[in-house]
Amino acid sequence: MKRASLGLLTASLLLSAACTSTNPETEQASAARAEAAVSRPPGSSEVLGAYDPGTPETMNPTTADALRGFSDAEFLLTVASSNEMEVQLGTLAAQQGSTDAVKQFGQMMVDQHTAAGQELSAVNAQLDVKPSVAIMPMHQQLIDRLKDKAGRAFDERYLDVMETAHKLDIVMFEAKEKKAENAAVQAFAAKMLPTLRTHLAEANALEKQVD
Repeated sequence: MKRASLGLLTASLLLSAACTSTNPETEQASAARAEAAVSRPPGSSEVLGAYDPGTPETMNPTTADALRGFSDAEFLLTVASSNEMEVQLGTLAAQQGSTDAVKQFGQMMVDQHTAAGQELSAVNAQLDVKPSVAIMPMHQQLIDRLKDKAGRAFDERYLDVMETAHKLDIVMFEAKEKKAENAAVQAFAAKMLPTLRTHLAEANALEKQVD
């Protein structure tokens, strides 16, 4: 079964444009990170649809380093986009899933990521980080890949995306749980990690049912 890629290296190029924090140092850091991303070897993580990031322990070092190296502002911006993607795809799954199990999982993603988005908004307000209204292209691509799927093919692709997205999110959140520039970001990461791990475990279990 094909795996979906989040195009992680593209994310670094998008973050500085999306960040509207009033802290000049944060803006400069984001710009520097985006410039560095241009010269970073592209690697397999840019191949959408043919990439499994593996477990957090076996993930490609370049991919893992990029995720763990986000500033607090970059982390929050990426999470906001990923969270909205989860809600949109969950809505599709609740409507288009071919089994009740997939539909119920999709609705759970909608409910729990909507709640997570509300908590994220509170943290963003504290740091004066204003995510773009638009979803990042790397996340929009994943949404678009599911729109022409139906039945079993939709279920399989949706669960692939959920596995990949949650693996990558967990690496980001684990890094911020251990060390963040702001205590509110660290607390948010620690609070959300158990939910993300549960989502990944449930997506894995459900995928075995539809394979």
